[in-house]
Amino acid sequence: MTIAAHLQELRRKHETLSSLVDQEQRSPASDALRIAELKKQKLKLKEEIARLTHS
Repeated sequence: MTIAAHLQELRRKHETLSSLVDQEQRSPASDALRIAELKKQKLKLKEEIARLTHS
């Protein structure tokens, strides 16, 4: 897998997590722990994307 393809996949996963966070936050029965875990995953992806783009 090329770096460009890997970055594209990471960005797609980041967008998916963003959608899940938004959906979870709008839910009346939202789970704060789930939101925090999703945000943590999202941050890890963002850091990985930044690391790869600045290498």
